[in-house]
Formats: sequence, structure tokens, C-alpha cells
Amino acid sequence: MNRPRTAELDMDSPKDMEQTQPPKSAVREWTEALIIALILALIIRAFLLQAYRIPSSSMEDTLLKGDHILATKYNYGMTIPFTTHKLWGKDIVPKRGDVIIFSFPNNTSVDFVKRVIGLPGDTIAVRNKKVVVNGRELSLGHEKYTDPYIVTEGPGRMRDNMPEVVVQKGHVFAMGDNRDQSYDSRFWGQLPVENIKGKALIIYFSYERGNMLRRLGRIGHLIK
Repeated sequence: MNRPRTAELDMDSPKDMEQTQPPKSAVREWTEALIIALILALIIRAFLLQAYRIPSSSMEDTLLKGDHILATKYNYGMTIPFTTHKLWGKDIVPKRGDVIIFSFPNNTSVDFVKRVIGLPGDTIAVRNKKVVVNGRELSLGHEKYTDPYIVTEGPGRMRDNMPEVVVQKGHVFAMGDNRDQSYDSRFWGQLPVENIKGKALIIYFSYERGNMLRRLGRIGHLIK
């Protein structure tokens, strides 16, 4: 008489079950890896580092048109992505001389890069191109002047001769290093610190048509 089969013999062992599970397809593995990489990239871009391209000459010679830079996004609080509102640190004031990235107050969809010149409570004026802070001429060593002509009348006089203003609480006064070619706080007013998105950190690439060798030497420069 044949002996009945036991339940143990009818059950698949864990080893057999592992062997019978269909392996992930290569397409699925690549898709999962890309999704994870995209999520990590979005987190880094939103809260840690963001890349920017310099489109103008307003920060020469610190930053040249065609420079590609990385900016840290945590020095002055944490900005909610795609807004000017901060999760924390909305009252953090940068140091004088910091090169900052910020949302332009008159159009927050546009980002600007400038240097902090005046802090809350400072009295700022421009006299014959020279910046005066609290009664003393300020020179940070980055200033550049390309136009010898001094404007004394008309709307353009603010470039070279701006009356005294007191920087309000929660604001800074920002200017481009290329003083004669910069659209900055002299023209559109003081910058709310809440608009500041990050601090310029490093040049990771630079391109100028016909002058690549010179630009390659800028890669890796820390921005000061």
C-alpha cells in the first residue's frame, strides 16, 4: 500500500519559493533608480545647493557673464521652493560683503545676485560714485568702475550720487561690484532679507565663446 504524502512534502521550501519568484526587469530597476535620483536631486536643489548661470556683467570682476555657480540655500534660513516664504530663519541678516542670491522684489520670479553693502540701521549714500556708510567711505576691494563720467542730474544720478537712506529693519542694501553697470538697491530700493535665497559659493563652470582657456582657469574658484 502506498503511504500517503505528508503535508511537509506538499509544501514548497523557502528556497524553492525564492527560486520561482520572477526577477525584476532591467527597465524596472533603471526606472526605480531614476525616480530615487530625481527625488534626491529635488531635495538638494530645494534645501541645500542650487546652480545658477550669470547672465550679465553687473558683478564683474567677481562673477563674469557666462559663469555657472553653485549657491548654498541654508545660510539665511530655509526658503519654501517656488516662493519667497521661509520655513525658518526669515530674520537672519547676512554679513556685509556676502554675495547673495535673492528674488528680485519687483518680480519674484527673477533671481538676482549682488553683494551686501548696507545692514539694518546703516546710513548709506553715494557721492561721486563712492559708497559712504555711516559717514565713512566703504571699500571692500571688489569695486569696479567703467565709466569715468559722473552723473549729477536726471534719473541716472542715483548711480553716482544717491542721497542718504537709512536701511530699515529686516532689510539690506545690495549692490553689484561693477558699479557703473549694475541695477541694484540704488535704483529699486532696499532688499527684504526674506527674499534672500542663498549665498554664492563656487564657480563650477565658465564659458565664453572664443576664450575657453581663460575661463577654464575660473573653475573651482570660491566666491568671496
